[in-house]
Amino acid sequence: MKRCRVIVRGGGDIATGVAHKLKRCGMEVVVLESEKPTSIRRKVSFSEAVYKKESLVEGIKGVLVSSSKEAIEESKDNKIPVLIDPDGRSIKELKPHVVVDAIIAKKNLGTNINMAPLVIALGPGFTAGKDCHVVVETMRGHDLGRLIYGGEALANTGNPGSIGGYSVERVIHSPADGLLKTLKNIGDIVSKGETIAIVGETNVKSQISGVLRGILPEGIIIKKGLKMADVDPRNNQVKNCYTISDKARCIGGAVVEAIMAEFSVWKNS
Repeated sequence: MKRCRVIVRGGGDIATGVAHKLKRCGMEVVVLESEKPTSIRRKVSFSEAVYKKESLVEGIKGVLVSSSKEAIEESKDNKIPVLIDPDGRSIKELKPHVVVDAIIAKKNLGTNINMAPLVIALGPGFTAGKDCHVVVETMRGHDLGRLIYGGEALANTGNPGSIGGYSVERVIHSPADGLLKTLKNIGDIVSKGETIAIVGETNVKSQISGVLRGILPEGIIIKKGLKMADVDPRNNQVKNCYTISDKARCIGGAVVEAIMAEFSVWKNS
């Protein structure tokens, strides 16, 4: 598996957990991202390299590259190249063994089963055997990380997972269209009702007290209703802002399992 090349579509926190684990397992990994990523947990997202040229996550560096050729060269080191290519046009040039759709858009944004010998998709919006070879369950609970070879993942409930007894309250959506100005940084302790950002001329307030686990980068234009921040009610868990989550690690492990099950030299021995 040392020379196995994997394309990960998306560079958010879940996609980063997948890419990180694949890289740790010795695979060549390339992340494809959009021109303006909207990852909330930016401290653990390789998508941040789009804005800052580099993004270090638990010892592995994501680096922005400008071409497929550069991506191939960078993927051979202890780095994960991040290429702006939301449509996946570079996939034919990169010739991956595996494509992983980790955009987590709750719908298929263009991934198809012919993109690579093995195509894996995370979460709802895909049908195994039609859009991809394998779907990975992303819903928290008993089946999180389960590999689905026929059918779909559980439907999106629209409600984020509960942390410390809070679910929808901990996620903040933009109250207006406009330019984002952040007043608080990831890792800051915030209070219920405290203004953490301004969108246009509208104040954005936290609905609960806790740690600001994620927020979109300052200076981007956002739309009303877009998920823009996440507050963890556990004040003593600041360190979690800077490490890959349990969910991302579990899903990453499931992707490794799917790849090994397909390509392992021991499979038929």
